[in-house]
Amino acid sequence: MRDHSKLRAYELADEIALLVYRISKDFPKDEIYGLTSQMRRAAVSVPSNIVEGCARESQQEYLRFLEIAFGSLRELRYQLSLAKRLGYAPKGAASACDAKIMEAEKVLNSLVRSMRSI
Repeated sequence: MRDHSKLRAYELADEIALLVYRISKDFPKDEIYGLTSQMRRAAVSVPSNIVEGCARESQQEYLRFLEIAFGSLRELRYQLSLAKRLGYAPKGAASACDAKIMEAEKVLNSLVRSMRSI
């Protein structure tokens, strides 16, 4: 079993989840079951899938969960972009979160590529 807490991808994903919750707390109340919920679920999905993948025995399962985490990260990137364009997300906080998402994408993509080459 792998230790997820030692992965930079996990650290970034965890930070992103916290940022998304902070950013989305002031979204319009009529978005609670819409964009707020979607963004939070995608944000929590990233570190959750990394953790679950680390608990798997086979390399193939581990890789699959990392790929799912990467997909959720890309989904979140779009949702954050939409929230910015709708004027829901404060520009400074959204930009900081977007930068963190881009960094996490690079780190997670590198991890996935390295796992595929094994």
